Amino acid sequence: MLVPVLLFFVGFALLIKGGDWFVDGSVGIARRFHLPELLIGATIVSIGTTLPEVMVSTQAAMQGNAGISYGNAIGSIICNTSLIAAITVSVSPGKVQPKSFILPTAFFFAAALSYAGVAWTLGRFTRWMGLLYLAVFAVYMVLSVAQMKKNPALAEEGGEEASDAKERSFAIELLLLVVGAVAIALGARFLVDNGTKIAAALGVPDSVIGLTMVALGTSLPELITAITSLMKGHGSLSLGNIIGANLFNIVLVSGASIAISPFAVPAEKTVLGGINSSLVIDLPIMLAVMAILCLPALKKGELKRWQGITLLCVYAAFTVYQFVS
Repeated sequence: MLVPVLLFFVGFALLIKGGDWFVDGSVGIARRFHLPELLIGATIVSIGTTLPEVMVSTQAAMQGNAGISYGNAIGSIICNTSLIAAITVSVSPGKVQPKSFILPTAFFFAAALSYAGVAWTLGRFTRWMGLLYLAVFAVYMVLSVAQMKKNPALAEEGGEEASDAKERSFAIELLLLVVGAVAIALGARFLVDNGTKIAAALGVPDSVIGLTMVALGTSLPELITAITSLMKGHGSLSLGNIIGANLFNIVLVSGASIAISPFAVPAEKTVLGGINSSLVIDLPIMLAVMAILCLPALKKGELKRWQGITLLCVYAAFTVYQFVS
């Protein structure tokens, strides 16, 4: 049991550091070829923080482990919103720009409601659904970049990470890109393989490990971004990144894993005499926490401390429920 636990945390470390190297290398190469920093910030940096979820879910899907693949995407959204965003709002509530949230929030709820609708009605995801989500991801990226070009003020903070990239040789940048990608792949493999072993040893379903431990581990890049943004006084940037990451968890992470290996909604955990727990607990909580975070911000243009505290309470209750019920 000790070895799987150690390798599980080695997987965490490889995912985090690999993602960091991958972003540094890709941003450096993109700038070397004079790609607009706006484009770099909106695509490479944003996707880079979501790569751990992508690799873990696709790795699990290829191994036929639907529990971790499915649980990681939903769990990451719940973790991003009710833990990471909640900490941001609790520490630094204040005004936000509703215009910057309209596009990602609209896309998120459209994708999330369709995802939940498929789970509630069909109970399984087919390959064409995965391809459709990937197409939605492509459309969102195009619209997002177009919006930033039209309203440069909304993108001003988004390019900071790209602008901070240090001057390196092309060989070093290429090495960072390759090593980062390998580290992410190895980290995902360690996380999935050993997460499955830990779940079996503890007697808990794979989906619970995906919803909690794996989801928290793959959300660490967003947590680091949130803390860094808070320290720099950019709470809005942090929240924008989190909403974008949540959208990516459905259209990119789930889309890729479904396209690679379609799966049925895991029914390892049940409540109320046999009802699939994911359908009545996990999916409703995913939608509810995003509603608590986004709707007041869109309506009033500000975030209140009560939202952060409420979301933290929801996350604590959700985590306890997964392991004790």
